[in-house]
Parts: sequence; C-alpha cells; structure tokens
Amino acid sequence: QVQLVESGGGLVQAGGSLRLSCAASGRTFSRYYMGWFRQAPGKEREFVAYISSFSGGNTDYTDSVKGRFTISRDNAKNTVYLQMNRLKPEDTAVYYCAAGISGGYRRSERTYDYWGQGTQVTVSS
Repeated sequence: QVQLVESGGGLVQAGGSLRLSCAASGRTFSRYYMGWFRQAPGKEREFVAYISSFSGGNTDYTDSVKGRFTISRDNAKNTVYLQMNRLKPEDTAVYYCAAGISGGYRRSERTYDYWGQGTQVTVSS
C-alpha cells in the first residue's frame, strides 16, 4: 500500500513558477513509476507527466507542457516533483500524483494503482 500526499499548489500569476511535491509512504517507492495528472473545472482528468521507476531515466509529457514542466524524483526522500515554469491560465487545475507498478500505457489513469488527494494550482492572467 502506498499513500501519496501532494503539496506546493497555490495562486500564481501567468508566467510564474511553482514546484509541486508528492511524498510517498513505504519503503519501495523506487519500484513505482509515477505520474502527474490534472483536472480543470468541468473537464476530465488528463495526463500531464510521467517518470519511470528506479533511476527515473524515462520521462514523458503531454504536448501542452513540454518545455515548461519538468518531472523528477528523489528516491531517498520518497518524493516526486513537478517543476512548472511559464505557467499559463489554462494550467489552472487540481493536480494529482499517482503511482503504479503493474505496467501499462503510461498516459492512462488505469495504469496507476495509487492516487493522492490533489493540490490546487490557480494561474491568474
């Protein structure tokens, strides 16, 4: 069982930056691949970023955040991060981190077994 707790959300002006953190419980964090998803008001939850297990050498991003967001992990701290730069109003959403171990399509919610409660990110214009 893995518990995930996100933090770092808040209100920021367009063009600003935020760093989200997701702290995981358990001693096997490094075995899990991790993802960030987001859900804007009135919209379905969507994939944002992915990082592979262990060294995290494989990452993936949805097109709208490529070049602006960076996902990383620190296995010693059981934490995954999402550095968000040059934020836009359309990035406003609740951001969720997720953990998985069973494999599957990295951009699908069904690939992930555990979810955090979410953290709100609001970008003002």
